[in-house]
Amino acid sequence: MQKIPMPDDCGYFGEYGGQIIPPELAVIMDQIKDAYLEISQTKAFQDELNDLYANYVGRPSPIYYAKRLSEKLGGAKIFLKREDLNHTGAHKINHCLGEALLAKHMGKTKVLAETGAGQHGVALATACALVGLDCEIHMGAVDIAKEHPNVTKMKILGCTLVEVTRGTQTLKDAVDSAFEEYLKDPVNFIYAIGSVVGPHPFPMMVRDFQSVVGKESREQFLEQHGKLPDVVTACVGGGSNAIGMFTAFLGDESVDLVGVEPAGKGLDTNHHAATMSKGVKGALHGFKCYNLQDEAGEPLPVHSIASGLDYPGVGPQHCLLKDLGRVDYVAVDDDDCVDAFMTLSRVEGIIPALESAHAVAYAMKIAGDMSPEQTILINLSGRGDKDADFIADKLGL
Repeated sequence: MQKIPMPDDCGYFGEYGGQIIPPELAVIMDQIKDAYLEISQTKAFQDELNDLYANYVGRPSPIYYAKRLSEKLGGAKIFLKREDLNHTGAHKINHCLGEALLAKHMGKTKVLAETGAGQHGVALATACALVGLDCEIHMGAVDIAKEHPNVTKMKILGCTLVEVTRGTQTLKDAVDSAFEEYLKDPVNFIYAIGSVVGPHPFPMMVRDFQSVVGKESREQFLEQHGKLPDVVTACVGGGSNAIGMFTAFLGDESVDLVGVEPAGKGLDTNHHAATMSKGVKGALHGFKCYNLQDEAGEPLPVHSIASGLDYPGVGPQHCLLKDLGRVDYVAVDDDDCVDAFMTLSRVEGIIPALESAHAVAYAMKIAGDMSPEQTILINLSGRGDKDADFIADKLGL
């Protein structure tokens, strides 16, 4: 059994992660870490979170056998972990509830965050409404236009939505904008990072909250099939849904783990966000990871049809898992993503988020070369309500 990589006391997964931030901000981050480590171990916190997972989110989410898709492709049987059925429509609610409860415990007055596709924004606005905290979400102008349904939901839920018009007007710029606002009052505000990125303790903390996905999946699959899946796959942008799914399987050497990142318009172009495939080691947003940067060390503009994957870095634990060879990281382009989006919709009646459709596309590529006795488990991390109008316009439906 391979030991699951954990951060050390300084927040490093091997050489990745840490706190590459000013000393005064490191003090605040350590306060968040200490509060998290204290509260997360209490029975009261665990009972409250688990009650919300069961009776508010709807956990455990089911595992569904995609029979018609499997028969269409031939070869391996394909299963979906239905995180799209969660309240708010994605895996993001898993860590947003934890972060909101932590913020309330610490006496914070406002929760700040970035969002790309809007799933983290909707989930955090939901969690803040639930616990009674002010919420401010920063979102790029491009993504606001693209993900209109989620924008409307955030406003209905009562959050303050800040439109970011700088740079590429997408996720990376939204992170910059939200972090600048956070620095104005880090004592009373908390930045609820939307993935397993940023300075320590956020990669650890978000990973821990999201690990419920993999724990459930492993138990469910064993109970239903008497064995573990042969392949477990998930999309990777910042990496929260993937690390949540992978963590429970890291010690199972018989299970191939595959992270699927966005190749955009092609890895041979400058229009992708394939950090693991094309990135280099460097610092970004307060931590060390593989990232896409220019010769001066500045983040490159990135592209993906899926707004939630449109980020030039990746979680530090993913970087270590790549170096260890425990997880394979591959890339799927926009065209294959859209094909998977439409195929799953029309063959199974399940409209996936464009982010999740990357993992579906990878499964569709490999299933035919596998035997009918083999199985693929996909983390279907979100539903595609937010993407439906965009795809309809793109395809002229």
